[in-house]
Amino acid sequence: MDSPATGPHADAQARLTVLGESLVDLIRTERGHCTEHVGGSPLNVAVGCARLGMTATLATHYGEDAHGRLIAAHLAANGVETINGGTGPTSTATALLGANGSATYAFSLFWDIADAALAVMASIEEADHVHAGSIGAMLPPGDGTVYSLVQAARATATISYDPNCRPGITPDRALARSRAELFVAGSDIVKASDEDLLWLYPDRPLEQTMAAWLEAGPALVVVTRGPLGPLAMTRDARAEVRAPALTVADTVGAGDSFMAALISGLSQLGLLGAANREELRRLDQGHLAALCRYAAAAAAVTCSRPGADPPRSVELQPLAAQTAAAGGPTLLPEE
Repeated sequence: MDSPATGPHADAQARLTVLGESLVDLIRTERGHCTEHVGGSPLNVAVGCARLGMTATLATHYGEDAHGRLIAAHLAANGVETINGGTGPTSTATALLGANGSATYAFSLFWDIADAALAVMASIEEADHVHAGSIGAMLPPGDGTVYSLVQAARATATISYDPNCRPGITPDRALARSRAELFVAGSDIVKASDEDLLWLYPDRPLEQTMAAWLEAGPALVVVTRGPLGPLAMTRDARAEVRAPALTVADTVGAGDSFMAALISGLSQLGLLGAANREELRRLDQGHLAALCRYAAAAAAVTCSRPGADPPRSVELQPLAAQTAAAGGPTLLPEE
């Protein structure tokens, strides 16, 4: 693959629609301190992509309450267009932070966007890329709506998926695995954490699961592995990079920042949109490594500060510069 930067979006960020939950994280420390942060994996991805220059729409659910107003204000402040299909209360997630910054969660959840299905369909018809995942792709009744919308989007958009497994919400491992595999088979890009894969497939090595998922349909599967850094695979290429060294404030939203930067990086390469699906499959090792470095750098920024606070473009070295610094191929044309 000489250069993927010849697609229709090589010089402009693509349009993105994200399907999934938004909620308020109540972050508690072992010492009893509590702060509120707007969150939810799909919301974080939408905000992360918007901060990296993409045009992002979030189809979600939140209530007409104080937490819902907090979410609406946060999305507006970050330039994310919103389609709210919710009538129930706003969902919350209580995160208890351990001494090392890792988080465990307890949830109060309401999830359904069926009332906004027509508006969401109009949005995805205009999108180059559609992202789904987490609770929104697992929790009924909204999960069925999300899957139908993703299937409809494939004619015009590329699809990404992040299972972001929450055993406390979907404790039935077999059901969660079958649901994840359904979305994996309908996606072009899948990102998961090593914890996700080890919970879904406790008796199978990570790379074996990645290979099985690639055989199911996606062009690209990426697994994040904390300080070990990400591992990315296509059917013909493999790349892994070390995570940047940093002082961790907490890990809340780090995976979502990685996902947002992965989508943004693929947009910079002109590889989003159904017309670029076959080109996406031809990503080589050099481009995979550059994408991993770019996305890992975004996750590191988020880990360095409290809460799900993804970076803006000015905080990241451009994707082309990341590749040039490593002696790899030029990803973007010279201006």
